[in-house]
Amino acid sequence: MGIGVGVILAAVGAILAFAVHVSGNAVNIHMVGWILMAAGGFAILVSLIFWSSWGPGGLTRRDQVNPPAGPGSGPSSY
Repeated sequence: MGIGVGVILAAVGAILAFAVHVSGNAVNIHMVGWILMAAGGFAILVSLIFWSSWGPGGLTRRDQVNPPAGPGSGPSSY
């Protein structure tokens, strides 16, 4: 789940929790809205936490080049 999915879940949850005025016995729509908002917030939080490991800068290659060891193994030993 990405940030976009989290925002969509939170938006749908806010609509159900605050804008829909329905009363029924089977399902509490307001509670479903709050649950969707919580799931959306969790998805956004997890995406932001893991952004540093797979986002820009997280996939850069860091190679260490060691100089050749010993005499006569360098580029100046032709």
